[in-house]
Amino acid sequence: MILNSEEVSFDLGALVLRLTAGVTLFWQHGLPKLMDFGARADGFYDFMGLGSTLSLVLILIAEVLCALCVALGLWTRATTIPPIIGMAVAAFMVNGDQPFAKQELSFLYMMAFVAIFFMGSGRYSLDRLSFR
Repeated sequence: MILNSEEVSFDLGALVLRLTAGVTLFWQHGLPKLMDFGARADGFYDFMGLGSTLSLVLILIAEVLCALCVALGLWTRATTIPPIIGMAVAAFMVNGDQPFAKQELSFLYMMAFVAIFFMGSGRYSLDRLSFR
């Protein structure tokens, strides 16, 4: 059976993880922020004194552009870095003084993108189609 192949199972697992992490981050977090940019820009968390608007733009790059690239398997390892940083900031800085239940979702996203960073895109990705 084809699923008994270790290589195929790994590649399907990478695909499922990429799609799940990338699409849910985009759909549930990035898209709502993008659609409500004007209302959020002034009150968004000010990361390292960059200003709330620039901080919002940076997290939108991570949650929209990079999340979609990861889901598609395009420049996968490079595009996992902004979501990892963004989710670390959300978990440990924005919600750092909250109970772990409040940090949990950001932490899970961060670890999913860390796993994708180490695994790579797998066979079923645009990286494999366009660059190999």
